[in-house]
Amino acid sequence: MAVIFQLSSQTDPLPAVTERVWDKALHLGAYAALGFLFFRAFRGEGANWMTAAVLAFAATSAYGASDEWHQLFTPGRQSDLADWVADTLGGAMGVMTFALVARWRSMAWTEWWRH
Repeated sequence: MAVIFQLSSQTDPLPAVTERVWDKALHLGAYAALGFLFFRAFRGEGANWMTAAVLAFAATSAYGASDEWHQLFTPGRQSDLADWVADTLGGAMGVMTFALVARWRSMAWTEWWRH
């Protein structure tokens, strides 16, 4: 969250990267990582799978919305609904990735292929 906040506080963060990589892909990647970490944190605190998934998704989407609001007050930046949608989708991707990896790690190799 601190890295996202720091980058969104800058007028033109990582110009060499943003020249070559689609803006929405960067949002998806950053918020997928955040969703993954939120899910891991909620599971680590004892939440069941469904509760952890819902909380991680909601927290990631809410942080994305707050980041877009923050950018309203950052010179040279703008708030964009499409960015928030990319943030939310990225969070969902991170939550799903954590769930799949955790499921895969909990099964024997032969069980994974049968499910």
